[in-house]
Amino acid sequence: MTLVAPPPIPRAAGSLPLLGHAIQLWHDNLAFIASLRGRYGPLVEITLQPGTRTLVVQDPALIRTMLTELAPTLDKGRFFDKMGQLLGESVVTVAGQNHVRKRRQLQPAFGRREIAGYVDVMRGQVTEAVDSWRPGQLLDVRETMIKLSLGMLTQTIFSGSLDADTFRRLRQDIVVVMDSVGVRIMLPDWVERLPLPFNRRFTRARDAVHATISKAVADLRSTGHDTGDMLSMMLRAEDEATGLPLTDQQICSEILTLALAGTENTATVLAWTLYELARHPDIETRVLAELHEVLGDRPVTFDDITRLPYLNRVITEILRLHHTGWIVTRRTLAETRLGQWTLPAGTDLAYCQHALHRDPDYYPRPLTFDPDRWLDEKQKPPPGGFIPWGAGKHKCIGDRFAMTELVTGLSTILRRVRLRLAPGQIVRPVGRATVRPGKMMMTVRER
Repeated sequence: MTLVAPPPIPRAAGSLPLLGHAIQLWHDNLAFIASLRGRYGPLVEITLQPGTRTLVVQDPALIRTMLTELAPTLDKGRFFDKMGQLLGESVVTVAGQNHVRKRRQLQPAFGRREIAGYVDVMRGQVTEAVDSWRPGQLLDVRETMIKLSLGMLTQTIFSGSLDADTFRRLRQDIVVVMDSVGVRIMLPDWVERLPLPFNRRFTRARDAVHATISKAVADLRSTGHDTGDMLSMMLRAEDEATGLPLTDQQICSEILTLALAGTENTATVLAWTLYELARHPDIETRVLAELHEVLGDRPVTFDDITRLPYLNRVITEILRLHHTGWIVTRRTLAETRLGQWTLPAGTDLAYCQHALHRDPDYYPRPLTFDPDRWLDEKQKPPPGGFIPWGAGKHKCIGDRFAMTELVTGLSTILRRVRLRLAPGQIVRPVGRATVRPGKMMMTVRER
């Protein structure tokens, strides 16, 4: 029997000495990554760090294999190396048994009963925010949704123990840090060692975020009170490896992970949803009709989350069209077989949900916002073709919490106000650590 060698893995054009593909990524990382799907095959090599091989995995079946079957044999890779500069060893940045152990420690905070208990807090935060908006007011929607999302998180994590000035500084520092992490992914490592203002801003913001979270942990530990929030739960948890309570450093890493995931991603999905509904009043009308039919005049509750199928499809379509992930990485720890290819240890693997979810091979009219595409079996993407929360052992631990935030937030906002875009305004996605909307200014109207 003749063995057929796998096809060679192509290299993306334009790599430069010392810089790799940094110029293309810096100019427009989303366009560069998306362009790979049309020009190359299921695997294509790019250079993020000179001397290190990075393969972008573009085939849905291979992506699914990487996230599920190969998960125990892979490390987290470059994206999570850079996130680790901020988060340390958290459930997001570690792999293997360390990840399993940390996930078990956090899991109780995301049980059905716990999340149900957060809904009143979330709704109260959204109601307070909407009450502060005035008809005719022009909102920076991205900034407004970050503030709202962080407000919901601080109430559920810290029971509202952060004062207004600390809250404001934390919000500003998180934005700086996440922008910086996104740039560090694209640039070679040696750039981080240069005495640039960009690097100094990152260090200052990172240290300030750590100080804010550390103080909140220390303050609650000193009181000995159980406030019923996530932080109290973590103060009671034990490290499975030692049998001892979690250290302040361990708690800070996990709390910061929850804060980042729960502000960046939630704020982005809320902002894009409000944007698309403003552009598609017919879809907004259907959402409002469903809310009226299911809720009447009462506030949304946890039990309503699954009773709003059309709103859930709207959110699902936002997670497809405007996914927040432009690069997710893994790294081979030993020689690894992926499809036809055998990859040596130390190979970085990457995939892009934002580009995958817009691929016309899997989604007819991929740039059209169409919540009803999820009712059509003919449009169903292949396995691995729609992965809004990841897959396998590293699937997002907070997916149900996030959906609860999104449905609660949107149900409350949409029944109170209409948000309208300025005429001719086109909002474009910007890729940093996550994909977020660019400047999005909308005017408040009474419902």
